[in-house]
Amino acid sequence: MTVSNSRAVRVVFRALGFLSVGVAFIGIAVPLIPTVGPVLLAAFFFSKSSERFDRWLADNRYFGTIVQDWRAGRGFTVRAKVTAIAAIALTFTISAVFVLGHVAVRVGFITFAAGLAIYIWQLPTKHTVTEPL
Repeated sequence: MTVSNSRAVRVVFRALGFLSVGVAFIGIAVPLIPTVGPVLLAAFFFSKSSERFDRWLADNRYFGTIVQDWRAGRGFTVRAKVTAIAAIALTFTISAVFVLGHVAVRVGFITFAAGLAIYIWQLPTKHTVTEPL
């Protein structure tokens, strides 16, 4: 972790970190809003702005495991990957069908969504250990 030397950069990154955490908390309750992406973004911003807030997020009871697993290279569970890809498919499809008008923009948007889904799927998979009965 390397905290920026610039006070202005630290202030901006800290604000962006809290904004990302806010989006992540909303994502807990609202199924179409992602949680993992904003948490990892907040972890990045806090790592550049404040050791205290970086530790707070890494030790947070809701998001700490996500940050710790990401930093350790353990990846995400299959459930998290499937949920993320399903949310991408749903939200990008809704946007492409109802919001975007130009065909080339739609194709680019869908291509981006497919690339994002492929990227998420190829990330390391965290295997959970089940307890024997």
